[in-house]
Amino acid sequence: MKKPSSRIREEIAKLQEQLKHAETREAERIGRIALKAGLGEIEIEEADLQKAFEDMAKHFRGGKVGSNGKGRAGLGVAATTESATVSAGATSGSGHEA
Repeated sequence: MKKPSSRIREEIAKLQEQLKHAETREAERIGRIALKAGLGEIEIEEADLQKAFEDMAKHFRGGKVGSNGKGRAGLGVAATTESATVSAGATSGSGHEA
C-alpha cells in the first residue's frame, strides 16, 4: 500500500529536524576543537578557513588536497604544522585580534 503524501511530508519534516540537530551537534564539536587549536585567536577570512577545512577533509578521506595544481596529496603532519604556522604568523603581525 502506498503512503499518502501527507504522511510522507510528516516523515520528511521529522527527518529535517533530525538533520538540523545532527548538524548542530557536529558544528559544536568542530567549533570546540577549532577553539582548542587556537583558530578563534587568529584573524582569517572565512573563505580561506573553509578552503583549509575542505583540504583537511580531503586529506582524512584519502583524496588529493589542494586545487591549485600543486597536488598536495599525502599531506603529512610536518606540512600541516608548517601551513598552520605560516597562517598564524601572517595574521599575528597584522596588529588585529579576533
